[in-house]
Amino acid sequence: MTTTAGGASEGGGGPGDPYEHPRRIPHPILITIGVVLLLVLVIAAVAIGQHRAHETERQAQLDPFYTPPDPLPPGRPGDVVRVESMDLSVPGAPDGTQVWRVLYRSEYADGSPAVSSGMVFVPGGPAPVGGREIVAWAHPTIGMGTECAPSRGDDPLGDMSWLGQMLANRWVVTATDYVGLGTPGALRYLVGIDEARDVINSVRAARSVPGADAGTRFASWGHSQGGQSSLFVGMQAASYAPELQLVAVAAAAPAAELVSLVAQQWDNVVGWAIGPEVLVAWPAAYPELKADEVASRTGMATYRRLADQCILQAALKGAVLDVFGQTVFGVDPATVPDWRAAAEANTAQPLTPGLPVLVAQGLKDTVVLPNTTALYVQTSCAAGSDLATMWMGDTGHLAAAKVSGPAVTTWLQQRFAGVPATSTCDTSLPVAPATVPPL
Repeated sequence: MTTTAGGASEGGGGPGDPYEHPRRIPHPILITIGVVLLLVLVIAAVAIGQHRAHETERQAQLDPFYTPPDPLPPGRPGDVVRVESMDLSVPGAPDGTQVWRVLYRSEYADGSPAVSSGMVFVPGGPAPVGGREIVAWAHPTIGMGTECAPSRGDDPLGDMSWLGQMLANRWVVTATDYVGLGTPGALRYLVGIDEARDVINSVRAARSVPGADAGTRFASWGHSQGGQSSLFVGMQAASYAPELQLVAVAAAAPAAELVSLVAQQWDNVVGWAIGPEVLVAWPAAYPELKADEVASRTGMATYRRLADQCILQAALKGAVLDVFGQTVFGVDPATVPDWRAAAEANTAQPLTPGLPVLVAQGLKDTVVLPNTTALYVQTSCAAGSDLATMWMGDTGHLAAAKVSGPAVTTWLQQRFAGVPATSTCDTSLPVAPATVPPL
């Protein structure tokens, strides 16, 4: 295109040119939609800011309860440090049910003292002779931020839709937050022995809660991270708490086979959901581990910030990074010797024959992959564990405890009643078991 002496371009475009495109005026409806969207974004931002301010204030009010004495006075694991009533209604619970927020002593695997918080649910009505049976609940991954702790959160019953049914059976139910989640100390995320001690010590603590009248017989029950915790309770209870009697173990979508699970999930969006917490917790438990041995550059820049957020918020941010091709890990941790050893140490082992075990697993689970649970089942059955499985065809990860909870409750009722458990080890697996990759 050339320009004429008059300044107009050849081919049109000058004043009055019939080919000149008129300036587009946005349609009034589009303007209205844009204004509405802008207002929605502003209102949402204000609401989020107000909620954040309210949550910060609420957590500050709770801090005195969750801050243990310093120094911690002498005591034993399970001793109650502090207890207070919670104004919390449990759907389906019998009249007179009480909910207690507790702060209690626990300890790390090396025997050093620690303090955990949690909740104890005590059903209304008289206790039976010998005391009430106890179900010790272990929650799934929820993030490491202070407000993520169930007993401090705005949805304390989160993954516990089955709770009212258990309380209707007149059982005491405990729900540990785990050491370091809502309390000082390092949260030992997916560190099986430490988590199991927090669960077992919640049972000990419940026996000192006002009106609980708890006996010595208990069962453990957990989901995902808590499923691993529950299986480790089965491995530890007899030696760690001989004064208690573990009657049964139940786990929904348990993070049981960590080596095969990590090997399949390290470089996808699931890695962003669990990786940041692993990068914080495992080096704290195993000083020989260094995050930069396995984390990507983006992972190193973001993992601490993401770990300190609750799981939904952290997972959404991780999903955005995943869309842009970023991974939290730079290499498969299962291929790095020290990290592999940590994964093996926190892989659940088959439970002793004679201890009933129920494992529930959704076949649509994309977090704890069904083939890893199938590997745990195969290994446990080969070792002679008294294991039953519940395979849920249309269930994903988040719904595993909700869907299986009623069946778990019935199964535990039979175990407390002394009904012999039935093994499903002679039935075929619905998926091929995962393999453990070589180092």
